Amino acid sequence: MKLRIAAVLLALAFSAASVAPVAAQANREDPRENATRGSGNARMGARNRDRAPQMTPEQIQAAAQEQATLANTGCQVTEAKLLGTTAERTSVYEMACAAGPGYIIETKTPPNVTDCVVLAHSAATLRASNPTADVGPQCTIAANLDTQRFLREYAQQAGVPCTVDDASVIGKSNEGAIVYEIGCSGEQGYWIKKTDNAWQKTECIQVLAERGTCRLTTAGEIAASVKKWLAGSDAAACDVTEARLMGQNANGMFYEAKCAAGDGFIARTNAERVVQQVYPCATAQQIGGGCTLTPAPAAAPAGGRP
Repeated sequence: MKLRIAAVLLALAFSAASVAPVAAQANREDPRENATRGSGNARMGARNRDRAPQMTPEQIQAAAQEQATLANTGCQVTEAKLLGTTAERTSVYEMACAAGPGYIIETKTPPNVTDCVVLAHSAATLRASNPTADVGPQCTIAANLDTQRFLREYAQQAGVPCTVDDASVIGKSNEGAIVYEIGCSGEQGYWIKKTDNAWQKTECIQVLAERGTCRLTTAGEIAASVKKWLAGSDAAACDVTEARLMGQNANGMFYEAKCAAGDGFIARTNAERVVQQVYPCATAQQIGGGCTLTPAPAAAPAGGRP
């Protein structure tokens, strides 16, 4: 995974700066016309013809489903709201789906669509820097509000092998996929993304090695994961306090571990995280530049014995 990630601030780029609510459009009345009811009936009739026709809930859901289908969301709409219209006379819908998060969609060609998880993340990011920021339309249908539930479902679909204790949106990858961070209870978390309908996951120890950031994983949780991999190896007795991924070659993956007591080491594992060989830091200087988490032994004084 290339870890150059763009921040996600994907509030819908509507044609106008704001969306006019349907109710406001339907109830707006010029108070000056109240004084001239007799001659104003014709004007009222003309204005009424300019209003958007009122839609039943069934019509709104059908229209939302049409937009969801046009946008290839795969959403089976279970509930929908018409949020309003823009200055360019496009309509804006919120919809809940039978599975997965809902969406807010503007009826452009093609439809402008953003899911409720990303919208909630964008709003939180903007408000963190400016509590009064205009975050644009947000999802309000009850089924769309529990964004953590959707993120946990993503983690399950991606095959994340842990008990998820937190999750968030990270940003957008170079190829345009939304990247999510998954936090795990007592062990390292993951970055996940979906590309070409297939989920990919990357352990946080690798994310850090590629200069990314895992905000939901601590150094202790990464150490705990490496400690699990050492079971049954020559390094099983090490109480790992820090660990890092050094790199890989045709022989396997190389990890450095620092122990609470004694010398640290470099472990080589296969793709299944089974330890193949252990190299004590004292003799591992030729492997990837040697250990950096464990202090190097003091050099012997020049000239032999002191």
